[in-house]
Amino acid sequence: MDFLSYFQLSITEVSIIIFTVFIASIIRGFNGFGFSAVCISGFSFILPAIEIVPIILILEVLVSIFMIPYIWNKIDWKFVFQMQIGIIIGSPIGLYLLKFLSPDVTHLSICLIIIFFSMILMKGYSNQKLNINPVRIFTGMVSGTINSLTTLGGMPVAVFLLVINIQPIIIRGSLAALFFLTDIYAFILSFFGGIVDLTTIYRTIPLVIVLPLGIAIGNKLFIKSRKETYRKFVFYFLIIISIFGIIKVISNF
Repeated sequence: MDFLSYFQLSITEVSIIIFTVFIASIIRGFNGFGFSAVCISGFSFILPAIEIVPIILILEVLVSIFMIPYIWNKIDWKFVFQMQIGIIIGSPIGLYLLKFLSPDVTHLSICLIIIFFSMILMKGYSNQKLNINPVRIFTGMVSGTINSLTTLGGMPVAVFLLVINIQPIIIRGSLAALFFLTDIYAFILSFFGGIVDLTTIYRTIPLVIVLPLGIAIGNKLFIKSRKETYRKFVFYFLIIISIFGIIKVISNF
């Protein structure tokens, strides 16, 4: 089929990617984050990391746009802009490191750290004293660096928000808004860094179709959930996606 030449992928690979994006958009509609984590887990069987990052950055921007009607009135804009300061600093660092660090080692390290903090949080740990400007900015720097390296920047921010015990509806809205701004910024840096090309754009086009449907399904699930249900789902999601990432990395060695 001629149109597949634009994607440089087989029909099976395209189908797997579309299905992965659909599942990821449902999770994003529910969590407010996690889209990139699911996508990178599915895409990594088909594409190298440096080709995955720009595709996911474009999709993250679009999926955030589709979420606007569901989260606009539930965004903590002060938190978003303070976190964004750190992300602006961290994102170029991550893109620079992307060309030199091993994606597998980086992914493995992040997954182990996320599992560690998730286990602590599941035991009831919280610390609202960390909800201060310097810690928010530092968390943003870490998130921006990780987001450019592996597109998993939402995971450390989600952990931070759970540590300071923010309400789920605020977590969801603020994360969606934060990474809308973050991924536009990271995409611009990727474009001028030569990481984005026409193949990236072609591969993204058919994926856009499934985004609004997945978001709508995820939003309905969120509306029906309770606070504790949401928190437990986020914890288990973080752990499962991290374990999946570890298995994938180990299989590459």
